[in-house]
Amino acid sequence: MDHRETAQILPPHGHALRDAWVVTSHNADPAAFAQDESLFALSNGALGVRGGLEEGDSASQGCFLAGAWERTPIEYHERFPGFAAHTDTRIPVADGTRIHLRLGDTPVRLSEGEWLHFERALDLRNGCYRRQLRWRSPEGATLLIEAERIVSLDRPALLAIRYRVHSVDYTGPVTLESSISTVRNAAEQGDDPRIGTRIDGGLVTTDALAGDTQAHVLQRTTHSDIRVACMQQHAVVDNSLRFRLANLAQHGVMQVFEGELSPGQSVTLDKYVAYAWTQPGAHDTDDALIAHAASELTQAHALGHDELLARQSSELAQLWQNADLSIEGDAATEQALRFNLFHVFQSSSRDGQGSTAAKGLTGEGYEGHYFWDAEVFMLPAMVALAPHVARSMLMYRHGTLARARAHARELNHARGALYAWRTISGDECSAYFPSGSAQYHINAAVAWAIRHYVDATGDEAFLRDAGAEMLLETARVWLDIGHFNPRRSGAFCIHDVTGPDEYTALVDNNHYTNRMAQRHLRDAATVAHWLSESAPDIYAEIAHRIDLEPFEIMQWQRAAELMYLAEDAELGVFPQDDTFLDKPRMSARNTDEGKRPLLLELHPLTIYRHQVCKQADTLLALMLAGDDVSLAAKRRNFDYYEGVTVHDSTLSASTFGVMAAEVGETEKAWRYFQDTLRVDLDDLHGNAAHGLHMAAMAGSWLSLAWGYGGMRVIDGQLHLHPQLPGAWRSYRFGITWRDAHLRVEVDAEGVRYTVTHGDLVTFHHGGQPIQLSGGESRAMPHATTSLKAPLQAVIFDLDGVIADTAVVHRAAWEQLAHEISAPFDEQIAQRMKGVDRRGSLEILLERAPRAYVEHEKRALEARKNSYYVERIEQFGPDQLLPGAREAVESVRAKGLRVGLASASRNAPLLLERLGIARLFDYVVDAARIDRSKPDPEIFLAAAAGLGVAPGACLGVEDAAAGVASIHAAGMVAIGIGRREDLGEADIVLPGLSVFRIGDFLNNKNGATAGTAEAININA
Repeated sequence: MDHRETAQILPPHGHALRDAWVVTSHNADPAAFAQDESLFALSNGALGVRGGLEEGDSASQGCFLAGAWERTPIEYHERFPGFAAHTDTRIPVADGTRIHLRLGDTPVRLSEGEWLHFERALDLRNGCYRRQLRWRSPEGATLLIEAERIVSLDRPALLAIRYRVHSVDYTGPVTLESSISTVRNAAEQGDDPRIGTRIDGGLVTTDALAGDTQAHVLQRTTHSDIRVACMQQHAVVDNSLRFRLANLAQHGVMQVFEGELSPGQSVTLDKYVAYAWTQPGAHDTDDALIAHAASELTQAHALGHDELLARQSSELAQLWQNADLSIEGDAATEQALRFNLFHVFQSSSRDGQGSTAAKGLTGEGYEGHYFWDAEVFMLPAMVALAPHVARSMLMYRHGTLARARAHARELNHARGALYAWRTISGDECSAYFPSGSAQYHINAAVAWAIRHYVDATGDEAFLRDAGAEMLLETARVWLDIGHFNPRRSGAFCIHDVTGPDEYTALVDNNHYTNRMAQRHLRDAATVAHWLSESAPDIYAEIAHRIDLEPFEIMQWQRAAELMYLAEDAELGVFPQDDTFLDKPRMSARNTDEGKRPLLLELHPLTIYRHQVCKQADTLLALMLAGDDVSLAAKRRNFDYYEGVTVHDSTLSASTFGVMAAEVGETEKAWRYFQDTLRVDLDDLHGNAAHGLHMAAMAGSWLSLAWGYGGMRVIDGQLHLHPQLPGAWRSYRFGITWRDAHLRVEVDAEGVRYTVTHGDLVTFHHGGQPIQLSGGESRAMPHATTSLKAPLQAVIFDLDGVIADTAVVHRAAWEQLAHEISAPFDEQIAQRMKGVDRRGSLEILLERAPRAYVEHEKRALEARKNSYYVERIEQFGPDQLLPGAREAVESVRAKGLRVGLASASRNAPLLLERLGIARLFDYVVDAARIDRSKPDPEIFLAAAAGLGVAPGACLGVEDAAAGVASIHAAGMVAIGIGRREDLGEADIVLPGLSVFRIGDFLNNKNGATAGTAEAININA
């Protein structure tokens, strides 16, 4: 094959898009076809069709039904009670996309000809997949092959294809062989457990028939007892073709059409394919299935392709109206967001019989299973944009509540329900319980999703008729796996569970699990009281049926109140579990390893013994249920867990992006946003060919609305705190809330809120309550994030802030480098800035001609220090930087505490030489800490020594590492130097000569990052 054109799916940033609503690819490399089949897949929550070529024979092309899966026994060499007995795997069904071509008697084999031009296009506005191929045969005949495909959103069983062959220079007969193929089987697992599985059984064809009008195949699974009918029917456009014959093929059925082509002429065939399927073990007759499929085809044929396309556009119009998405200055990101939302929307169930699988209906990855991420990532996006889809997802969980009860009994819980970690039918399908059944947090995820949905929609009917029973039954399990621990002052501790981070298993007091369980228990008790008052008959019936006693509800409240949520006193972070912080960190991975996850490289026990996270865990708890946690604590946790997270899961980036935006890490927020936005478009994890990552796709919308938009739902109320990324001039997004729609428009001037439809929306902007009526609009200035307490202390760095000792340090290090023949240049000097003595030595020795053992390193440190001390012995008050004394004295004059946080062990000596030692209430130098900047320890120690909460302190630094340390400690950071060097600082001053403490005391609630704009010092 001659591949004339290749291109990226989306153009790079800054390049113009031909159409912001159409995603295109010109990649004609067969090696990329499997990924493109995923990217250009169509679905409707029930039927999924990968984006292969009708006339091609790709081994990875497939059609899937959410309701068609096979059950395979799980084989154990050693089986113990409660182990999962079988796995359910969604398998490819009969493929109705196939249309092969012949020119005369010669089959068209695309691989044997020349590809002159090729394009795939996904039309997001109209919900169809189009592609065209300009192809020249080995004999020199040139054709333009075009196809338009629809998987109907309002007819769950229907696939429609308009197929056109245009002659450029060919004269002669053309034959179209339209078939239903049953050749495709489930993918083998191989070495990667994320891809496929071992299938025992599968689909077998039990009947096939091909006639002049319709043709069908009937299939049946071996173990799950599900039957599937697939039927096709055609319409010839403009009498360009005539029916020739119908017959049975080796793997399916075929109907053949023939016509004549000459240059400039075309033949067009409309193909309609309908599916019908049964529930497992259902008693529907085969004739009834076939009749149902035939009826769908008759209706589709009567409507015609154009009308089906118009209805598809209408179905999507509401989604795009609710999304209300626009980004000025970044068309590629806007299009990528639409692309991701389109896939999540179309892949989510609408009939209450399913949810949203990890790979949607786009491929075979993860066996088509549903996980907890459906509730935590996909559902909140659908709540805001398509609430009816979110409701359907929750109704699936209600429909599998009986299976959740059975699963709880398998794990020895006498009462209650435990949802399966990975499932289709509701049964647990994970053979590895440490990272499967032990993830009890799935119950809390379902409970969180119920509350989030009800808060956003006001759908109390759902809560009364379905949600309440789910909440009550799942809450009961927490009392079984936890207890009020007398060794921890009666705190409620939860044991032997696994959190979202699968690289840490079977632990006590996983922070995410405990925090989410606390939320779950409180909500279950609240709903029990609400239901008993608002619908006493329904409550009485449920309580009687599940034997729920008032004392049990009291225990839920007590457990929630006493939930064990530890905070490490030294680090100021929430330990992921009881032992996580005691483990050694895992050494850095070779960057050449790419994105191959640790789980495919190391034994699980090796991973479990280290302080390493596959994905966000504690941080996810703070995103979902952290409204009572201070911003300073969130910042400390973000910084700590970022250092131990390898992001082997595509779920991770969006959480880190949302939290980075919240804690003010703007550059990191952008990087994580781009990772989750383009995880499939750029195939960042190397497995998009197996299907798209629905949680990451939904996570890109969360990164926009929850991250940059600051959206949260707190105590049932909508909160927003928008900010503008530096890469954009403005952006807009929409939220459905209580039968109304709120438009959020953000630019450099502020935020404008508009109720585009509905009667009334009440929400909070930066904590300020706002109420808007239908059609009303209001502009608000950007809200600033204040310190939690009034300003009580200022903590200064020494080198480069108070005195310019950096040149002295540099001279001492440069002298040492010369003596040991180690290179020393400007880059090394910059890296040493703000780093303690040992850290600086390690930087110097990276390129030294030989290695040094520990006692030699200590000697080198002492030698360098002697050079430094010799120089600072000559220091005096004249070496203070301009404005330094005045700045420190002004802080004291306002009654504030003054601290020093210096990486130099000679800080006390230097303060004495400078004549300002008496101005400082507390000094922390390198001798008092174990971890150097950017770790927050030095600033936290200074705050503790001053007796002041970190959130009530300002930190002043001249190095990026110091600014990061201040932020990690939960303080506002003032940078001394250049904005380009200190971009993460909240405020940047050229020096202390322009520092005015009064500027930070005008705000009675404390210093804010917004103070910089108010006093115009960053201009």
